[in-house]
Amino acid sequence: MAFETITKPDDVRASAVLTEEIRARFVWDDARAMLDGLPTGKLNIAHEALDRHVTAGHGDDAAMTWIGKEGARRAFTYANLADQTARFANVLRAHGLGRGDRVFGLMGREVELYVAALGTLKAGMVFSPLFSAFGPEPIRTRMEIGAANALVTTAAIYRRKIAAWWRDLPSLKLILIVGDEAPEDCVALGPAMAAACGEFAPVPMDAEDMALIHFTSGTTGRPKGAVHVHGAVATHAATGRYALEMEPGLRYWCTADPGWVTGTSYGIIAPLVNRVHMLVDEAEFDLDRWYRLLQEERIAVWYTAPTAIRMMMRAGEEAAKPYDFSALRFLASVGEPLNPEAVVWANRVFGRPFHDNWWQTETGGIVIANTQGMDIQPGSMGKPLPGQVAGIVAREGEALREMGAGEIGELALRPGWPSMMRGYLHEQARYEKCFAGGWYLTGDLAMRDGDGYYWFVGRADDLIKTSGHLIGPFEVESALIEHEAVAEAAVIGLPDETAGEVVRAYVCLNPGFEPSDELEKSIRGHARKLLGPTVAPREVVFRHSLPRTRSGKIMRRLLKARELGLPEGDISTLEADET
Repeated sequence: MAFETITKPDDVRASAVLTEEIRARFVWDDARAMLDGLPTGKLNIAHEALDRHVTAGHGDDAAMTWIGKEGARRAFTYANLADQTARFANVLRAHGLGRGDRVFGLMGREVELYVAALGTLKAGMVFSPLFSAFGPEPIRTRMEIGAANALVTTAAIYRRKIAAWWRDLPSLKLILIVGDEAPEDCVALGPAMAAACGEFAPVPMDAEDMALIHFTSGTTGRPKGAVHVHGAVATHAATGRYALEMEPGLRYWCTADPGWVTGTSYGIIAPLVNRVHMLVDEAEFDLDRWYRLLQEERIAVWYTAPTAIRMMMRAGEEAAKPYDFSALRFLASVGEPLNPEAVVWANRVFGRPFHDNWWQTETGGIVIANTQGMDIQPGSMGKPLPGQVAGIVAREGEALREMGAGEIGELALRPGWPSMMRGYLHEQARYEKCFAGGWYLTGDLAMRDGDGYYWFVGRADDLIKTSGHLIGPFEVESALIEHEAVAEAAVIGLPDETAGEVVRAYVCLNPGFEPSDELEKSIRGHARKLLGPTVAPREVVFRHSLPRTRSGKIMRRLLKARELGLPEGDISTLEADET
């Protein structure tokens, strides 16, 4: 089903409109001009996020409001965070760490993680966030690949996941434990911070100096350490402004876990560089809590994930009616393609649609987006942001062929934007394989329409070939969740002697619906009406839940492996990131 275009709201600020003229004349030096930099052409992400604002007289501006699981509340100004990050940098230096050393963060949305990330960067060291729900082996693997020199974590995580093996990691020199006490051979962060000096000049760094390591998983499950540099902050500044409507003083909430790239790029760096007032909620998703926070904290810009949006949809529109969302002026989504129905649903419930955008761990920042100044085509990724050149290409042997409007191929980007990864740790050949013919090849299949909007089709290894047709699971899943009974869907292809593959769907139901033969026929009939008999699933299987990665993405490959009786191996332990 084609959804009607959602036109841009009447109250769009003129500064939000990305005209074709702006897109055409933009160069990355325009983004770098948003920054202060340091003397002699140097820069430092922490300086751009904190210290420059204090120097400019904005030290008393609200920077972060943290809300604990039980309701505790802590407020930080830019001067507060500048002081805390300086203390953390001095703690690292006092324990013998220096420029280029690698500090890993392993905890949830706790204040100390945000301080550690920026304090590490301020000290000229490299920060690498880890997802706190990882088990001991994924943590150890990443710290070994990244040659971790220091770890910041909590006492509980240390006891359960670190204590048994950390002494076997020769690079690891320091473990900092949040709080006032620490196990033997570790350092309690509380007293160390209290004793440290609150002044520390950000270390001048070259734009190409390593700043961040973000881990993502490939199809084999082996983590890849994507390297990002201090110069990436220019992308964070520009995309925060152009794609997420950030401006000084704005109330902003990014729900992503800081253990993933979204939670770092747009949960820490971009908002602070743009001098917003960001909300950090320690708790995990809770519908009423989220709605209450949107209302009480007067959130203006909200950046969240399709998984959470589908959970809100599953609760129904009635659940949102008691709340006042009038402060909201921009909603954005990232992590997976956003189903068209979710865009339309949000427009009804919040009075504004969710704006999908696309990027990857490797791109370091948003590349393609639906911006507030655009009409939205529900289901589209949007258009390339200023400074980005995208295309659709087909591989023909060693060569690439650029494809025209309406043709499906691999989404490709012209290299050169500031936050593009600079490599995979210890895997130069793997990194080089990402580039060909003057393009960075994303591995995602997409289509560009005649108006310049890009449409996600699927990962190459998720495509289904049936009766000579290539089918992207996302298209089928989007049609399925338009049925009133379907809350979530996952689609795979299974071998068939006649058709090559046939489409099978797995669905979770909305409250008030129970599995039955009649409902299964109704859902299949709905899909056939929207998609046609070739594309629609031949069978619908009801499930209470769908297998997911740690970050919430549905694992189609695991469903397929289980159906075919194949060894699940590394597939079942994939730790894909949020983008």
